[in-house]
Amino acid sequence: MSTKEILEKALRLKPEDRLMLVEGLIKSLDEPDKKLDDIWAEEAEKRLRAYREGRLEGIPMEEIFKEK
Repeated sequence: MSTKEILEKALRLKPEDRLMLVEGLIKSLDEPDKKLDDIWAEEAEKRLRAYREGRLEGIPMEEIFKEK
């Protein structure tokens, strides 16, 4: 069954059933992605190592959050 066919059938559902379907789809997109989490953890470690070795300068929190 194609995506278009699924959509056509979904649009014929009662509103409460469509809502349940949409909520289920959105929830499935919010699930953690271990691969992505691993990539971010590796990047954070690289940045921390670079900062500790003096190859990366920090930015003061006040500078980041100052109003423009």
